[in-house]
Amino acid sequence: MTSYIGRLNADTALGKQHAPGLKAKVALAALKSEETAAELASRFEVHPPITHQWKRALPEGASGMFERGTRKKPAIGGAQVRPLL
Repeated sequence: MTSYIGRLNADTALGKQHAPGLKAKVALAALKSEETAAELASRFEVHPPITHQWKRALPEGASGMFERGTRKKPAIGGAQVRPLL
C-alpha cells in the first residue's frame, strides 16, 4: 500500500478529482461527528481538510436536490427509442 504522503503528492500533482458519491459519503460521515477528521481522512483515503470542506458544502448544496428544473434531459429522444421497442 502506498503511503499517505505518496498518495497526496501523486494526487495533487495530477489534480485528482473525487467522485461525487465519495464526497457525499465523507460529508455525511463528517456531519454525524462520530469520527475525527483524521479518522475520516484515513478511512476514505482523502486529505483531512477536505473532510471539513465537504462537510460545509453539503448543507449549502443540499437544497439544489429539491429545486425544480434540475433534471438532466435524456441523451436520446423518444423518436430514437421507439424503434428499439
